[in-house]
Amino acid sequence: MPKIVSVSTVLPPHEVKQRQAVELTRSLFSQRFKDIERLLKVFQNGDIERRDVCMPLEWYGQAHDFEERNELYIHHAVNLGVEAVEACLYNSQTLEEAVDPSEIDAIFFISSTGISTPSIDARIMNLVPFRDDTKRIPIWGLGCAGGAAGVSRAFEYCKAFPKANVLVLSIEFCSLTFQKDDYSKSNLVGVSLFSDGVACALITGDQSEIALNTTVPTIIATTSKLMPDSVDVMGWDIKNNGLYVVFSKSIPAIITNWLGPFVHEFLASNNLTKNDITHFVAHPGGKKVLTAYENALQFDSSKTDISRDVLRNHGNMSSPTILYVLKRFMESSPEPGEYGLMAALGPGFCGELLLLKWN
Repeated sequence: MPKIVSVSTVLPPHEVKQRQAVELTRSLFSQRFKDIERLLKVFQNGDIERRDVCMPLEWYGQAHDFEERNELYIHHAVNLGVEAVEACLYNSQTLEEAVDPSEIDAIFFISSTGISTPSIDARIMNLVPFRDDTKRIPIWGLGCAGGAAGVSRAFEYCKAFPKANVLVLSIEFCSLTFQKDDYSKSNLVGVSLFSDGVACALITGDQSEIALNTTVPTIIATTSKLMPDSVDVMGWDIKNNGLYVVFSKSIPAIITNWLGPFVHEFLASNNLTKNDITHFVAHPGGKKVLTAYENALQFDSSKTDISRDVLRNHGNMSSPTILYVLKRFMESSPEPGEYGLMAALGPGFCGELLLLKWN
């Protein structure tokens, strides 16, 4: 079965402490909310201490049109994307020797926070010496589910082409979408939670010639699910000035009621139960989302320790976040034969699950 043989992560250049985000939000929102101090408690209750973003903090307190935001998205996506690709291909922690870009057969590019035609992967191919016949598969609009979905699609590609080596490059700059004049509670929650991140994963087919120096996760199976009539749960409203966040307060309740049956059915189809899962590679959508995962799946809170730590130190970066979590699991050297469950939810409302086994 296809394997995840390398994962890299790259941090944007500007660190923001949560107290700094509180101060900025108070200065922008205090005149529009009489109960601003009560609302600002969402920052303290989110279990996030720091985040990384593309631009200096003062930039976010100024007005910016969609054109400026999108130009910054393209600029940072190309520069940080190149860095993530190179780090993934030269990852000595898992790869016996560096992988040359010419050995890559396909690139899945995942993003939902900016627009580019030609897509970002094409721009990166002009800077990194990939073959000119490398397949490009840009995927837009999956939000927080995108990182897991990208790995699932790469798995399917490698099943069809067993010799293939495939990159999944996930780039999100949620901070560039921030609308300082959007006084909705969705925007307030988004400011407390979302951040920027870049990650890249290398997935190989059964007959790939890439050599490894450690145990890595094999992908056993994947599944996708869409909840009907739920398009208003999360996503973007696209307006003249850019992307405006849609973030329903019902998300934790939806997860609690919907995720459990989804997961149990998937595991049962692979002759497993939740008790067979040692490693829960969960996208940390937020503190309440992780608690909802635990309640829905009856997992002990220790199962989400790594996800909580990623959330605490990076916030919710949307699609790359689960690859940050996966990288941490791979660095913890799971025992051969142990199972992992990779899970992420996103706009649609949708979910993506992957069953992993370390070999």
